Amino acid sequence: MTTAASPSRAAGRAQSREKIGQPVQTQGQMRGRTRIETSVVDGLGLARKLRAEMAAQVAALTGSAAAAEGAAAVAERPAASAFHSGARPPCLVTLRVGEDPASRAYVAGKHRACRRAGFTSRNLELPANTSQKELLAQIEALNQDGEVDGILVQLPLPKGLDAVAAACAIAAEKDVDGVGPVNAGRLLVGGAGLFPCTPLGILAILDHYGVELRGAHAVVIGRSNIVGKPVSLLLQRRDATVTMCHSRSRNLPEICQSADLLVACTGVPRLVKAGWIQPGAAVMDVGATYVNGKSGNLEGPVGDVDFEAALGRAGLITPHRRGVGPMTITMLLRNTLDAWCQRMGAA
Repeated sequence: MTTAASPSRAAGRAQSREKIGQPVQTQGQMRGRTRIETSVVDGLGLARKLRAEMAAQVAALTGSAAAAEGAAAVAERPAASAFHSGARPPCLVTLRVGEDPASRAYVAGKHRACRRAGFTSRNLELPANTSQKELLAQIEALNQDGEVDGILVQLPLPKGLDAVAAACAIAAEKDVDGVGPVNAGRLLVGGAGLFPCTPLGILAILDHYGVELRGAHAVVIGRSNIVGKPVSLLLQRRDATVTMCHSRSRNLPEICQSADLLVACTGVPRLVKAGWIQPGAAVMDVGATYVNGKSGNLEGPVGDVDFEAALGRAGLITPHRRGVGPMTITMLLRNTLDAWCQRMGAA
């Protein structure tokens, strides 16, 4: 059981949130070490910027608005000439099975983001007693629907349903979550495709903040199919030297200390301590775990990195709120937009 943060830590988090996107002057001196000015990533601000650019692009391509910046963005896309005024906007369909409250909230956030970016979206809800055959039949119907550009099966699925089989059933060109075997294979061999959203969000953050990846040593803690493995492959594409670890790796602190870039995606609250971080390193914290507080109530979310302790040690760090999370949904929109462009361009 993980205990709640102390009042002083909670106060530190509140103070840090006020300074998101700005250099942080840490309190106190680190014995024997130079104090680092830590920049805290404003993931929500970057997400809003990218979503506004996508909205302008969709408006220009569909003729629903005259946006100069959208037209400029469109000029960079090879399929732009195939569009015409009045074309339908991108369409994302989410498929939710059962009544998981967290899933309901996550799906609502995705549809809200779609509306704001000028996309259309649909949410299909199936009862918890849906069979695997019925689920796969619904996915196949969406595969055949010419008005649908992206399909996302919201996890977790009820007990008895196979999430891997569901991912495999989604047509590769509509697999905007990037979890199917075709897109995973394309990522592995260096091809083009639709790749997992959280790793894409991490890369977008690193690019925005000017983190040099070529020749850098990147340590990834975590080996999941949706974050750890794909982010390792994407970083290798950018000529980083990648060490892939997990929570049971031997000498994990020492390995992390050599990292220019540290990506933590284990789901273990505060696994990464300040002493694990090379001074000045970029730290991407994907963790968001709710923990049991002293009162017995759930508190959080808590990241995989001890955020407050890392201030003054890391050069750049994502907070567990307004960090990687908003960028994950943004990259879902980006994948849907790319899938739409491919489909409309080929029409």
